[in-house]
Amino acid sequence: KHYMAGAKPGDFPDFVTGKGGIPHPVPFNYFDPFQLSKNASEEKKAKGLLAEINNGRLAQIGILGFLSEQKLPGSVPLLSGVVQSYDGEPMAPFSHNIFSL
Repeated sequence: KHYMAGAKPGDFPDFVTGKGGIPHPVPFNYFDPFQLSKNASEEKKAKGLLAEINNGRLAQIGILGFLSEQKLPGSVPLLSGVVQSYDGEPMAPFSHNIFSL
């Protein structure tokens, strides 16, 4: 069931449970394959979700810092001299419509 139809966002179906299960060669699920958070409280799960979201945000800020330093040398003082400058178009993969070929 899709999350827009009322399901929980980020909830993946198990391979072995549900309507007959899904045949799969690996006995692990996508989320928590080793059942480490099986007995965790809802508070601990919510804290882990918030930490995961914040880690993703920090990674996005980091990659933008590297892109900024490559395009404008000296724009990120901590990366000066660490990252080589780039003369090309950093958004080139997104500037051409692949469907118009």
